[in-house]
Amino acid sequence: MKILIAYDGSQCAESALDDLTHAGFPDTGEALVASVAEVWLPPPPPSAYEIVEMAKGARNPVALERKYMAASTAVADADQLAAQAATRFAKNFPGWTVTHEASWGSPSWELYCKAKEFDADLIVVGSHGRSALGRLVLGSISQWLLNEARCSVRVARGRIDESDMPVRIVIGIDGSAAAKAALDQIISRNWPALSEVVVVVADEPLEPTVVGDMIPLVRYSVEQSNAQEHRHAVSLANSAAKRLQEAGLRARAEVRIGNPKHVLVDFAEDWRADCIFVGATGVTNRLERFLLGSVAGAVAARAHCSVEIVRRKRRQRRKTNGNGN
Repeated sequence: MKILIAYDGSQCAESALDDLTHAGFPDTGEALVASVAEVWLPPPPPSAYEIVEMAKGARNPVALERKYMAASTAVADADQLAAQAATRFAKNFPGWTVTHEASWGSPSWELYCKAKEFDADLIVVGSHGRSALGRLVLGSISQWLLNEARCSVRVARGRIDESDMPVRIVIGIDGSAAAKAALDQIISRNWPALSEVVVVVADEPLEPTVVGDMIPLVRYSVEQSNAQEHRHAVSLANSAAKRLQEAGLRARAEVRIGNPKHVLVDFAEDWRADCIFVGATGVTNRLERFLLGSVAGAVAARAHCSVEIVRRKRRQRRKTNGNGN
């Protein structure tokens, strides 16, 4: 497993590091801690000697500019932050290979490119953060990455209970391939003993129009459709819970009436869950009234706990030469 951890030294970033100790990660893996400095103004001009040294190996003005900006105090501070976070992570995960990097530019774009270069399976961000000048919250960055990243994204908010408590996980299921990927991800993790999982399926019944409600045939059709959808929701939830139980997890199924954007968040808060898992995209329900993709963004923004948006990583196409190799 390869994870990219976005770190900016904020309290939310600190909580995100603590949260990872209860993310079910395996004993071994690779982690890259990345800090991005937002350099709004250029650093002081270098001396003639520094210019000559920087120009060595720079093939074009852009490469020279990157060397010049990389030498700024802001980038040096970002590198120090990343190093401290990498040390903390390595202490919690001694079997992992941990590295750190600092860069400058747009945090969203830099993290996206770094995750792509690193071939990350998961990007970890805090729910909010701060820029180098304290003017940009990581919330906007996390939302952008949720939509654009090629891999899964975990918006980490930290735990609300003691560290030795079992982990409580909520997973939203809608029958889509993305929801199945989220289920597979939970099964593949290494959770502490006595951890619990609740499979939640939101059943949002159809409601006839005022005119339709006055027509017995229309009302009967809607009632029959709702009953059929509810049976399907129950079957879906029970099937997912059974898979989790067979994998050795304590799991149960819940079918709740309402919009999934609210159902998942409310249930997780009432149950004091530590994390919500949802697929990055989903299938439309009857009459195409919602996509789980929109649900994922809403849940990530509103939940009181961590939220992991699971996406099957899009692999890059391999370049081939003229011989097809």
